[in-house]
Amino acid sequence: MYAYCVIEYPIKALDKAFTYLIPENLRSRIKVGMKVLVPFNTRLVHGIVLEIKNSYEGDYELKSIARIEDEFLVLNSELILLGKYLQEVTLCNLITAYQTMLPSALKIKEQKTNYNKYEYYVSLNADLNTILEYQNTHRGKKVAILERLIDENQVNKKEFPSSSLRELLQAGLIKITPQEIYRINKTKTLVTAQKLNLEQQKVYNSILASFNKFHTFLIYGVTGSGKTLIYINLIKAVLKNKKTAILLVPEISLTEQIINIFYAHFGSDVAILHSGLSKAEKYDEYLKILRKEVKIVIGTRSAIFAPLENIGIIIIDEEHSDTYKQDTTPRYHALTIAKKRCEYHNAPLVLGSATPSLESMARAQKGNYELLSLTKRANNQELPKSLIVDMAEELKKRNFIISEALEKAITETLNKKEQVILLLNRRGYSTVITCSNCGFTYKCPNCEISLTYHKTSNSLRCHYCGYTKIKDDICPKCGEKALNYLGLGTEKLESLIAQKFQARIIRMDADTTSKKGSQNKIITAFKNGEYDILIGTQMISKGLDFPNCTLVGIINADTTLNIPDFRSSERTFALLSQASGRSGRGKNPGRVIIQTYNPTHYTIIAASKNAYLDFYNYEMQIRKTLKYPPYYYLINIKVASKIYEQASLNSTKVVKYLKNHISSNTIILGPSTALNFKINNIYRFNITLKYRFDSTIMPTLKELIQIFSTNKDTFLEINPEPLTI
Repeated sequence: MYAYCVIEYPIKALDKAFTYLIPENLRSRIKVGMKVLVPFNTRLVHGIVLEIKNSYEGDYELKSIARIEDEFLVLNSELILLGKYLQEVTLCNLITAYQTMLPSALKIKEQKTNYNKYEYYVSLNADLNTILEYQNTHRGKKVAILERLIDENQVNKKEFPSSSLRELLQAGLIKITPQEIYRINKTKTLVTAQKLNLEQQKVYNSILASFNKFHTFLIYGVTGSGKTLIYINLIKAVLKNKKTAILLVPEISLTEQIINIFYAHFGSDVAILHSGLSKAEKYDEYLKILRKEVKIVIGTRSAIFAPLENIGIIIIDEEHSDTYKQDTTPRYHALTIAKKRCEYHNAPLVLGSATPSLESMARAQKGNYELLSLTKRANNQELPKSLIVDMAEELKKRNFIISEALEKAITETLNKKEQVILLLNRRGYSTVITCSNCGFTYKCPNCEISLTYHKTSNSLRCHYCGYTKIKDDICPKCGEKALNYLGLGTEKLESLIAQKFQARIIRMDADTTSKKGSQNKIITAFKNGEYDILIGTQMISKGLDFPNCTLVGIINADTTLNIPDFRSSERTFALLSQASGRSGRGKNPGRVIIQTYNPTHYTIIAASKNAYLDFYNYEMQIRKTLKYPPYYYLINIKVASKIYEQASLNSTKVVKYLKNHISSNTIILGPSTALNFKINNIYRFNITLKYRFDSTIMPTLKELIQIFSTNKDTFLEINPEPLTI
């Protein structure tokens, strides 16, 4: 018997299956998808078995598999196929595709840590007569322990004193055995059943009718329309059908809130997978799925690879979110993988959003997806009223950050004992520090990007490569004490709001949520009314439900609008609409105040009116004219090197090669310097392909990858379906 294995080295030259002889002692145990140890050159390396055959058509001597590394961890046949599909659509190495599917504790490379957790239990180790004889001649705690073990069979070791247990062990009367336990254990709670309203019931019925066949639905529902309740009912129906379900959410902060809802309904049937878990917790949750102890997986992007079998539905909540696209190799989109898995299992795919991506809405309008609408909030509450404030006019009144209207609205809201959310999509205290004497500006030495000042730690940080330095009070160039703090971040906003209002304020951004569980603590504390004002970045804009929040203030609504990218307007509309949706979700009406320097911009106006379709129709005209998605497909190529000249020269060579090998109908843009040209001492040039149907592109890109695989100075980053260029 012979095994075809892919090995752990993610090198293009080794991106193929190698044939090994299966020794006699492993033949009855080895399976496709197992992790094995195999000889390669002069050392033993890890790999995955992709295929087992009885014959081999070669004429050179084969080496034998050394051993099976993990008999329990087996990638099932679907995931083996999915890895090959992932390799095809993202042009990554096959081993990289399989690595992506596994939690960090179970990667292909050697697992040196034992992540299993145990509780130790005490039970009797002698017959009843021997136990009774001992009890007749002894007194005290040891006798009490034996009496309890006769009644209860086994008891947790923690409940008994160690000294008494030692003596009973020495006498051979008891034994202590380990039992593996999970770190996350939840049980169902008593949940008051919520009935679906007429709109929700209609959506539910439409999807229910498509069970057991592949079909994609887009639920376009206003914020607060009760999409989560529909998801719960759909998953209940799937479980009744003896099938499993995956629910993806875009942010860890959103995971925590939705997880609690699903635990209440489904208890231990739920496993969670996201980056906020420790390695050990991920290991536990993955084992639950492999052991078929759970039927529902909830998580962020990577949860789409959960090894569930017999999938009955996949749901992607807030489907418009950028976080579903991975920006490192392999650069996959969770939606693409979800479609493939639903097709494999003949299951419906459900996408939900108040602001669907233009691509999804276009597919729905064309009939590729089935469009289902929720036009009202579940509690029949009106959507919040929005006010646009022109900050150019406010500057004349010397209101640089908080407008007169927003200050008044915050005061009124606090007086009514209601809560406020302030959104500013930029963390830190100050985004630029310059010297008024000599003009010096603090920049990252690795990226040539301005460093952001974080007052709490008195540090300057690069948000691209992580470079950090402690800030001096004097200019490092001229030695004068003349530093100016320009720009605005959430930390500075928190300080200003604290000066203006007598209120309990909490901030939620990447700096305050770096510790495990901190996001959930902030969300829970604000929901419980422990704070009056929540200040945060975009992580507070999606899906969170605070019934007592009646005012949302959006500071600098232009932050994302001014980024030079074709999706800037779409991102801005989604951010403003989603943030606005946090207001007025309870019994009291909500308000939204949008501060902007572009009060007449179509994106700002459409968001203030909650007019998604108006925005969609306007933006689609622009996309069509400029040949951008959904009218054209995109592929982005970055040519990168630590040597500027090499990056520049090779980017020109790549364009020349493309022009000679792909269809003339495909538009090639570039080479040009990337938006962030130098990151972590690497220079990057940008090439973008726009195409509709071109069968020559993928083979040509594979050839380019092969050509550059031996280039030590320059490397290619190829990104199909990029969200930014």
